[in-house]
Amino acid sequence: MKKILLAALALSGFFFQPAAQADEVGCVSTTWRVVNNDKVCVQSFNDPDIEGVVCHLSHAQTGGISGALGLAENPSRFAISCRQVGPLKATKAIPDKKENIFTQRMSLLFKDLNVTRLLDKPNNTLVYLVVSERVIEGSPYNSISGVPLMPWGDKMPEVTFRK
Repeated sequence: MKKILLAALALSGFFFQPAAQADEVGCVSTTWRVVNNDKVCVQSFNDPDIEGVVCHLSHAQTGGISGALGLAENPSRFAISCRQVGPLKATKAIPDKKENIFTQRMSLLFKDLNVTRLLDKPNNTLVYLVVSERVIEGSPYNSISGVPLMPWGDKMPEVTFRK
């Protein structure tokens, strides 16, 4: 019964993904393999709820035959860098605690890479945290990036928060 429940939870991730979509910036090979090299790839995505914020995410991809077939489990090694690229404008009230804004599969069923937005209210900063999560156990590897809520030219940030 426990295995059935865990499989159902893993499969539910296919249907309940946050709206942010990443665009591939490029990849660099790190290890040569006869079929499909290991790589570090960089992707970009916009915060789905706050116009004017873009994040760049790098992550390792396992090569080889299993990587080419999409069966390999990618390592939990990544970095994130988020920046203000225009006036900040929220499309909805932003939770003042945390909110998952981006998820990407790191293995066929059991491992995801998740980006969570947090609010550091005393320092007026949005903090973006990337971690790896598994159905059973996650990874301690993580990376963060901060975006201060600052004016863009003469335009003040239009961001409201809710509890």
